[in-house]
Formats: sequence, structure tokens, C-alpha cells
Amino acid sequence: MSSNGTYSFSKPNRAGITLLAGLGVEDDVHAGETIRHQFRMTYEPELLNLRQVHLMHEELFDELAGKGHAVAPGELGENISTRGIDLLGLPTGALLNLGEQAIVEVTGLRNPCSKINTFRPGLLNEMFEIDLATGDFTFKSGIMGVVRQGGRVRPGDPIGVDLPAGPHRPLERV
Repeated sequence: MSSNGTYSFSKPNRAGITLLAGLGVEDDVHAGETIRHQFRMTYEPELLNLRQVHLMHEELFDELAGKGHAVAPGELGENISTRGIDLLGLPTGALLNLGEQAIVEVTGLRNPCSKINTFRPGLLNEMFEIDLATGDFTFKSGIMGVVRQGGRVRPGDPIGVDLPAGPHRPLERV
């Protein structure tokens, strides 16, 4: 669990975070009803904030370590790190039940920030997967969501997944 009240690339780890319905992570710079992404606020300040919570799969950290990039939870700016859940394979609108009360609705994929190469040179190239046959690419830098029901979330809390009724829409960049 990670949050930061100021804009920075990484977010310090916490003993837990509180999710606030319709806003995001309490005391996090990205919390709010409208977009809080530093660059996008300059040209889309009234855009609804579909990026209230950033979740990232720890399996990505394992993959990156195998390629020489040591990365720990919170260092890529995510609020919640997961293990054993195919975050990138979830459909738009999936509900994540976090801890005892919190519910986050999945809104889309997080596109990696170009600042990632300042954090670790060459890391940006590892945040994409390209299908050489079709030219399609997938962002691997986690997913974004909005808080539908607030609550306290701590490391090790269970995460349940409720899929929306089909047909499912694949995640797109938000």
C-alpha cells in the first residue's frame, strides 16, 4: 500500500491506505473527482478522474528483476500491489473487493510515464509488450480504477474479483 500527498514518481509504502468513495486514496495527490494527473490537468482539468487508484501486479516486479531492473512496491507510483490476480486481463467495469469494505471499479490500463527512464534507464521499453505479428501492443504498467465504496486496505488483505455481465470490454488506456 502506497500513497503520497505531493507529486513525485514513487510513493512511500504505508501500513495501510484509506479509500474514499468517488475520490480515491485519502491524502494522495491523485485523489479527486476530476483528473489529477499533473500533465493532463493542464489541458483537461474538468475530465472525470478515472485514475483514482493505481494497481500493479507484483509479477511484473519479478519479470523486471529478471531483466536487471530491481523494482519494489510503490516505486512505480502505484497505490496497491497485487499477486495472483491477472489485472491486465480484467475487463472494464470489473469490481475489486479490497479488504473488508472497499470496492474499486476497474476503468482501464495505466499508460507508463516517460519519467520511468529517469527512475531506471531503459525501463520504459519493458512496460510494453508488442505482438510482432499484428503490431498490437499492451501496456504492462498496471490498471486504474475508481473507488465505489470506501474502506481501509492493508497489505495482505484479501482481494476478490466480480466480473461484469458480458460481453466484456477489454481494458483500454485511461
